[in-house]
Amino acid sequence: MAYSFEDFARDSDVSRETLADYQSWQSLLFKWNRKINLVSPTALDDFWCRHALDSWQVWPHIPAYAKNIIDLGSGAGFPGIAMAIGCKARGLGQVTLVESAGKKTSFLRSVIRELDLPATASSERAEALPSKPHDVITARAFAPLPRLFSYAQPFWGESTIGLFLKGEAAEQELTEASKKWTYNVEKVPSLSDGAGCLLKITELKPR
Repeated sequence: MAYSFEDFARDSDVSRETLADYQSWQSLLFKWNRKINLVSPTALDDFWCRHALDSWQVWPHIPAYAKNIIDLGSGAGFPGIAMAIGCKARGLGQVTLVESAGKKTSFLRSVIRELDLPATASSERAEALPSKPHDVITARAFAPLPRLFSYAQPFWGESTIGLFLKGEAAEQELTEASKKWTYNVEKVPSLSDGAGCLLKITELKPR
């Protein structure tokens, strides 16, 4: 049986208002996806597990003090929009969604506006943005870790946490990244993908 909205409501245990925001996000995604290719139709059919749960699982690892979050390669908002929904519910935090594809940025801005989220969407490439430390950096399916670390470094401060969703190649990417970077890592098993994990990265520094 397919993973459903009811399953997501049970597993996330978020408020009714937050669930309504996820439903609105899904509706906007279906509406926009008829005109522009944001995600594949197959992935859209599995929204509640592949996108909602996959993105939401990052939220419990966001520190309570986090005021500024940057999501690299946001695409249709995974996991950046979920982080903004979490910030809205908590009443603290601002999310910057970075997506260089103009049509996807337009979609993100529509979601932000419709859901009244504490977020902005930038159509600049990550490397073109000003260097500024953020409390948290998130990304999903943006780049292999060695390159992802390079993109993330301008936004890294002493207490920054990187929360990166990765698939079955995570261990190999960590090995490659360790050739040029030093870091601490905690691997958290994915709730949505048996072969995947959430990587919690701290103390990132180039060798």
